[in-house]
Amino acid sequence: MNKENKNGSPDDQLHLLEVVDDNNRPIAALPAEITHRQLLKHRSVQVMIFNSDRKIYLQKRHKQKSIFPGRWDISARTHPHVNESTEDAAIRVLHEKLDMEVESLQFVRTLPACPETAFENMTIYALTKNTQPIKPNSKEVEEGYYFSNEELTCLVKEFRELLTPNIVTLWEAGLLVAP
Repeated sequence: MNKENKNGSPDDQLHLLEVVDDNNRPIAALPAEITHRQLLKHRSVQVMIFNSDRKIYLQKRHKQKSIFPGRWDISARTHPHVNESTEDAAIRVLHEKLDMEVESLQFVRTLPACPETAFENMTIYALTKNTQPIKPNSKEVEEGYYFSNEELTCLVKEFRELLTPNIVTLWEAGLLVAP
């Protein structure tokens, strides 16, 4: 059941997501493709990485990704596996996509599932003052870069087509600043 697609990531058709009710309680486990296509509420985890200069690391999604290929996105993001805690999922995604080892992260906040969050109950974590090297998994991430607040604002205002809707939503909510 761990089949991989052409870019080496787990096949969305086989990756099960916990579909949740309005109170974020699991009610079913369905393939990611069905969950997304039917706009069912489910969970996601977002991790923001900041360096000591309070710049945020953004990753450029691999050009082979089926959703928003080649666009800049949050430092790391994933869906928790069935019965996986959001913090464990956050630590896992840092290891899988950026080859980083962390023991804990700072909880920032949650955002409820709605159209603006792609029907995801988002749990957001931060890694502040990062000094670890970041080594993007070339099957998942094309490149990464630390952006200042000014650079990020310019991207959102002038080059929105280079960004995922997710990063724009988080920026508009004022969440892309170091805690």
